[in-house]
Parts: sequence; structure tokens; C-alpha cells
Amino acid sequence: MIQERIEQKLQQSLAPVHLDVINESYMHNVPKGAESHFKVIVVSHEFEDQRLIGRHRTVNAILADELANHIHALAIHTYTPDEWATQQAAPASPSCLGGSKFG
Repeated sequence: MIQERIEQKLQQSLAPVHLDVINESYMHNVPKGAESHFKVIVVSHEFEDQRLIGRHRTVNAILADELANHIHALAIHTYTPDEWATQQAAPASPSCLGGSKFG
């Protein structure tokens, strides 16, 4: 499963104190059971002293194969433990507006 592979790679590379990998494919016009749209919430000490763009580049590099071959969309939410302690939640993903027959 792609979701499991994402979880394993992020766990191994970033040793997160919190990790959520959410398959949001059901929110899009894709076949039932698809694994094409994901949201990741990663809380790691590795992000300390990194700007947001650097954090996203790190996650993109870790998941380069999945992004090139399997994932259509990836929402990335990265936090340090201190940032997460004050927030405890990532923003909700917007509804899909493109290509949906449900509009």
C-alpha cells in the first residue's frame, strides 16, 4: 500500500514525534479504494531551524518516487514539536473542485 510506504519512509527519515498520513482520495473523483491524494502531518525535531520551504523540500525528497509514480496530490503540514504543542491540528483540506461530477 502506498499509504504504508509513505508512513515508513517518513518514520525512518525524520523520526517524527507525531505523524499522520491521511488518504484523502475519497474526496476526489477517483475510483473507490484509490491511493492518489494524501495529506501528511509531520512533527519532527528535524524541522527546527528550517524554513517552511526547506521542510517541504525535505518531505518531497523523501517521497520522490511516490510523487513521481503514484501520488497525484500531497498536502504537506510540517511542524516542530514546539509549534505542534501550541497548535495540535493541521488545517482542513479544501473540497475538490476539479473534475468532480458532484461539483
